[in-house]
Amino acid sequence: MAESAAESIPTARPNRGAAGELEAADEVARHFLDAWQQGDFRAMHDLITFRNRELTPYDDFLALYQNAQRVMALESLTYWPRSLTGKDRILTFQYEMTFHSRILGEFTDPDRLLRLAFDPQAGDWRIAWSRADIFAEMGQGARLVFEEQIPSRANIYDRRGQILADQNGRVVRVLVDNRHIPNREQCFRSLAQAIGPSAEFFVDLFDVRSGANWIVDAGILEATPYIETSDRLRADCGADFQQQATRRYADGKLMPHVIGHVGYPDAEQIPDLEAIGFNAETIIGRAGLEASMNDILGGRPGGRLSLLGAEGRRLRVLGEVRPQIPESLWLTIDADLQRAVLGSLQALYEDADLAENSPGAAVVIMDVTNGEILALASRPTYDANFFNPFPVVGREAAADGMSQLLEDNRNPQLNRVSQGAYVTGSVMKGLTAIAALESGIYDEDSRYHCIGSWSYGADTRVDWLLSGHGIMSVQSGITNSCNPFFYEAGFRLNADNPWALPSYALLLGLGQPTGIIQIPEVAGNVPTPDNVEQTTGLPWSYSHAVNLSIGQGEVQASPLQMARLYAAIANGGYLLRPQLVRERGILDQRSPVAQRDVMLATGLDPQNLAIIRRGMCDVIDSYTGTAAHQFYSSPLLDVGVCGKTGTAQVPGEDKPPHSWFIAYAPAKEPRIVIATVVENAGEGSAVAAPLTRDILEYYYFGSA
Repeated sequence: MAESAAESIPTARPNRGAAGELEAADEVARHFLDAWQQGDFRAMHDLITFRNRELTPYDDFLALYQNAQRVMALESLTYWPRSLTGKDRILTFQYEMTFHSRILGEFTDPDRLLRLAFDPQAGDWRIAWSRADIFAEMGQGARLVFEEQIPSRANIYDRRGQILADQNGRVVRVLVDNRHIPNREQCFRSLAQAIGPSAEFFVDLFDVRSGANWIVDAGILEATPYIETSDRLRADCGADFQQQATRRYADGKLMPHVIGHVGYPDAEQIPDLEAIGFNAETIIGRAGLEASMNDILGGRPGGRLSLLGAEGRRLRVLGEVRPQIPESLWLTIDADLQRAVLGSLQALYEDADLAENSPGAAVVIMDVTNGEILALASRPTYDANFFNPFPVVGREAAADGMSQLLEDNRNPQLNRVSQGAYVTGSVMKGLTAIAALESGIYDEDSRYHCIGSWSYGADTRVDWLLSGHGIMSVQSGITNSCNPFFYEAGFRLNADNPWALPSYALLLGLGQPTGIIQIPEVAGNVPTPDNVEQTTGLPWSYSHAVNLSIGQGEVQASPLQMARLYAAIANGGYLLRPQLVRERGILDQRSPVAQRDVMLATGLDPQNLAIIRRGMCDVIDSYTGTAAHQFYSSPLLDVGVCGKTGTAQVPGEDKPPHSWFIAYAPAKEPRIVIATVVENAGEGSAVAAPLTRDILEYYYFGSA
């Protein structure tokens, strides 16, 4: 509601008869209420008597109405005149008013009275104003209060019902009656020692920011400080204590990159929260699912708008609304599988050399049939409980944990699965094979003689196997991860159409978000004839296509993007939206959230996909397969696992390459895909492949 830009100046009116006097008074009353409707508080103030204006200056008048507007969450109001009665120079305008609140909806205050007096200084009728003209009881000192009913935040479970987040943590609020503090100076010192930050803070809180007759919420104590200080606070402050539930993550390090954490709102969020009944002290989701699903987990507050007397007695209830019940979430993630993945990563990083060179790793497991994510692990992890304003681990432990987290140059808060942008190395070869087959550059019978190097003019590039792989097809090129075969494929694709390879990368979801809704992600980068000059300063050439063919150069992708790409290879060419939340609801009344969402049916030739899948299966089953030696004695051979190794060279002198492995299983009827990347760890066959094997053995056989 905006104020009027100009101050209206009341003018004297000539003498009128009784009918004219009533008409004039009626007009003033309506102008006053019209101005309230319009939020023109200056015009309202101009229409009260000169005496009232002296007693209540405009700034005080404005503050009273704006405070009432804020407490009511007032959006608009309407009124209906009923009668105008009185005699001599005092009249009473009776009316009804309906208030429209963002929180409460509509509520009506009937039989309202607006008193008017003839003001000689104005020469006209004016409002004989008092606080009763906001609400009648306020004329006797009543306060307008909204008593919110904040619902308890709902739980988060894994797909099998294991609790991941709940409100079972407990802290204690310290409440002090400002009227009955035995020793104020000692009380403030004791509060500072128990709660912090300083005695001066509490002097300001109690003596400046709080009313003399208020019950002051002095702060929060955790369990141990409560035991140690409660007796002293009772003696020095006459304190009472109220238990309060707080957010608890049952295993805070299990999946903080998915669940996220809670905290206080930022300043810019507070107006929107207040508009629906929350306040600046409300705990809201700040990251992950806690943030993206905050409205579902937090519900909406209800509350009661009341007029309270000076002693806190409720005089009248103006309106009431029930809270919107929060709904719990059941994730697609299997907590036991997630725990096993983290355990495998922990075991991997027990190698001192790897721990020194590799800042992190990522693993994601997705259902290739519907996009449900079964595990999403990013290492290093951290404890989400550290971020809670009332941490169940204790404030001191949380502060220490936060300090270590912020000083960790490995960036533990980065969700490497969806936000890590990596050079892909040879796991890009599945895509290059698709482009070569679909474009007709190669077919199933095409052959290439790999001699251990590839040349074009003065440009010579060697294979990882210097002796060469011999005669290669698309299928065996994937199995053996033959670089020259794919160099040649990239070169031929570019000669036919420079956009061919980049277009298939874009078709299969690289260089763009996957569409996952609940957590942030990067788009990555696909070098194209249009954008490569911006990145490199050089025009597009065959060299960019050749680099892209084996996942080097400017290409960057997240593990989630690559898992989704290989899921499409496994499921027949359907690019699915990754899903993290399976169900929502209250107790057993659940409704589905995760539904199969085909973002693109690529239309890839099933026979071409079958060639690529056979090549991937031979990576593990064939004696020349790049990961066969890691699986030769594994019971997974009976399940049928198909995969692709990747060793991605990275910038930096003597920096080890990123180690990739992507696999799907079972071979005959694919159900899951797993993408693993270990940063700066070495060859994909040496590090990521055995890590993936261990995880899949747990998935199928219950042992890691």
